[in-house]
Amino acid sequence: MARTRHRQSLFGEGIRRICAVAAASTAAEMADLVRAGLRETPTIELRLDWLRNDSERSRFLLWLKRNRPRGATFLATCRRRAGGGKLRGGVQAELYWLNEAREAGCSWCDLEIETVRELPSGKTLRALGLPSRILLSLHDFERMPPKLKTIPAAAHLDADAFKIAAQARTISDSLRLLRLTRRSPTLVAVPMGEVGLPARILALREGSALAYAPVGEATALGQVALHALKHLYRAHELTRRTHVYGVIGSPVGHSLSPLLHNTGFVVRKIDAVYLPFLAKDLSDFLKAVPEFGIRGFSVTIPHKQSVLRHLKECDPLAAEIGAVNTVVVRRDGSLFGCNTDYIGILRAIEKKIQLAGSRVLIFGAGGVARAAAFALARAGAHIAVCARREKIARELAKAVVGEVVPRRALRDESFDAILNATPIGMHPHDRISPLSPRELNCRVVMDLINRPEKTQLLKLAARKGIATVSGVEMFIPQGVAQWELWTGQRAPESAMRKAVLSALRSEEKSRQHS
Repeated sequence: MARTRHRQSLFGEGIRRICAVAAASTAAEMADLVRAGLRETPTIELRLDWLRNDSERSRFLLWLKRNRPRGATFLATCRRRAGGGKLRGGVQAELYWLNEAREAGCSWCDLEIETVRELPSGKTLRALGLPSRILLSLHDFERMPPKLKTIPAAAHLDADAFKIAAQARTISDSLRLLRLTRRSPTLVAVPMGEVGLPARILALREGSALAYAPVGEATALGQVALHALKHLYRAHELTRRTHVYGVIGSPVGHSLSPLLHNTGFVVRKIDAVYLPFLAKDLSDFLKAVPEFGIRGFSVTIPHKQSVLRHLKECDPLAAEIGAVNTVVVRRDGSLFGCNTDYIGILRAIEKKIQLAGSRVLIFGAGGVARAAAFALARAGAHIAVCARREKIARELAKAVVGEVVPRRALRDESFDAILNATPIGMHPHDRISPLSPRELNCRVVMDLINRPEKTQLLKLAARKGIATVSGVEMFIPQGVAQWELWTGQRAPESAMRKAVLSALRSEEKSRQHS
């Protein structure tokens, strides 16, 4: 109980522990960001160093003094270039603007530990004319400090709270930082980088005094937008009772799975969250499963086949396919694997073509290609495989009693359907196509990529008058099947579909206008 009360005395509880980061080059833009941030949370960090000159800083702080709303907590930061910020000038310039921020009504300031080290001997923080509450911060943009346990408590440094923002190169790195928050209620933990993103979302649950999220432009890698942190991930509501799920892969930043699954949890009011884990090393992720409290996870490139050797048990169909895209973590910690890609592919393509007796080309031979080949072969289709690695193509073709078609033969071959099962053309590299128009000799083209909704491959096919199937039509049913497997409930599929399609179409509009 003492720990909870202490936290309340720092920033409050619940939504007040989400700190919106306002960073802009002009006073007017900064004011707009503050207004937008206050619609989501009463706690705002003001990146004064992002304002392009002293005139804009003065103009903004004057606006703040005249317009500061009651009940809001403002934390002023004016980080120098030496500390990873944008302020030109030395310690005196930083301290001057933090003094001005106090005059404008900021009750907190964020001061770099390097600044403290540069103060004249005997000079205390409380004698600097700073805002009444001081958050002392340590940033390491290269790595996670190896000796985190030796970092002093805030009280020992004459500060009210201490922040460690450090680059997480592994998932284990981010866990080391989170462990500190369980022992120190005055600590703010910020695992930086994409690898640290799940820990950043779970930081409040673990005891971090604050979690940061940008209102506008991101100020650091791995940040989650304010609206998503509050409404999609609900970071301020997560507890140790919250069931954690996620997607593992490399890359994973493009994944729409967090939007799909978290929408389902929100609609059904389930205490669960789904996170994106950038897992370059599968064992790094698996070691973190117990500590994060993960109950299940989706598997994508490049782990769909390698995860098999870590499973205690596997669904017979997934074992036959030789690839897993869904894992259930059982109560004893053992892993059970299955494959819902199979379901998604069938549901998507059956709307366009009679599979029995058809000839289908699978372009690619990885985990999702294997699921496609087995699904379509079982539905009565004759499978042809074309892949860059001929040995793997032959193995897959043999497994489904199909054939191998070399790339050079595609211009002269014809199929009822062609499925792209490679990542070529996936966001953000969405201006390329894995196949040329002359290689598309078929009635239907399906792209298993789901972002963007209309890939370059599908656009080329449509121009030739070929029917197309978006990867979204496969992605949604396979994800729904995962969601229902994990929760034991019926998924709100229409709401999940609407959320995904809305995000994709909004993204497409932005692309067209840029």
